[in-house]
Amino acid sequence: MMEEIKIGRYRHFKGNEYCVLYIARHSETLEEMIVYKAMYDDGGVWVRPLSMWNEEVEFEGKKVRRFAYIGE
Repeated sequence: MMEEIKIGRYRHFKGNEYCVLYIARHSETLEEMIVYKAMYDDGGVWVRPLSMWNEEVEFEGKKVRRFAYIGE
């Protein structure tokens, strides 16, 4: 079962911070998507499938979450 995504700040496993703005749905496939903003440099807005947002990745030999919630 997928964990609920909260609106707020997250830290990417490589260190940068992002802010989840919305949870949206793809107009053709209805796949849930995360709309988020980079909290560094020009603060670009991005979209990523919810399934990718929640997945675990291998980093420095360990399984870690791609994005970890750090607050509002």
